[in-house]
Amino acid sequence: MKRLSKSFSLLQQTANKTKPIFFITDTQKVSVIKNMGLVLSKSTVGLLILINSITPVLPAIAIKPKADSALSPKLTQVNKQAAEEYRQLGISYRKQERFDEAIASLQKSVNLDPCNLDGRIILGWTQHLAKKHDAAAVSLWEAIYLSPTSLQAFNAIGIVYLVRGDLPQAVVLHSWAALLKADNEIAHYNLSLAYQRLKQNDLAIAYAQKATELEPTNPHPFVAMAIAQWTSGNQPSAKQTFREAIGVDARYRSPDFLNFLNEAGFSNDQIQTAKQVLASL
Repeated sequence: MKRLSKSFSLLQQTANKTKPIFFITDTQKVSVIKNMGLVLSKSTVGLLILINSITPVLPAIAIKPKADSALSPKLTQVNKQAAEEYRQLGISYRKQERFDEAIASLQKSVNLDPCNLDGRIILGWTQHLAKKHDAAAVSLWEAIYLSPTSLQAFNAIGIVYLVRGDLPQAVVLHSWAALLKADNEIAHYNLSLAYQRLKQNDLAIAYAQKATELEPTNPHPFVAMAIAQWTSGNQPSAKQTFREAIGVDARYRSPDFLNFLNEAGFSNDQIQTAKQVLASL
């Protein structure tokens, strides 16, 4: 909780520098809180600060009320079936990296079945893969409005903000995801990357260490911990940790292979640091 409080404090420092992008009524805020089953705790206030202040880059949108459930059962069933077909088509296009066609199909799916949580998350993640980060954030926030405790949605949107370079927001989102599920390896790993870029190496190392414990067969948390140790000045530990990453996946012996770390949330500077650690072995 102390780490989470730090995250919220960091976000509050930037809140006054950004413009609100979500026009959410007090009633909607209360609705979100009730859906979470929470009282107005410090962490809940932090989430509301995030919703109201999170980056001036995104276009302003109004969160729409949930779709009217009074539609006729026949029409609803037809829409859901068509939505599922468009969703599967979009996923197929995504596998082929035909992102524009994938997004168009997934958007049709969401339009037909707007209360389908998975549909919105899949759309948002596909937009992220297509490097349409602003659109991805909008889609994922709409998913969160449908389900404020969706771990998948918070993991995804945290990655969107991390990759886009909105680090304080990424910290809060992943901290929230870690609260939703204590053994959430995705959140711990991405918090490590975010804190390393914020030059808070102790936190970066601690979160990476936890991620390695939660997912010991994934080399990425080991590399994340190694670069945090390296930038903190502990080069011997960084070398040892990087050797552990190579032990998990021998491909990490190759400097060229490290370029693919950008697909795992690493920034260009972090990839260069990883190459420095590797070169020192």
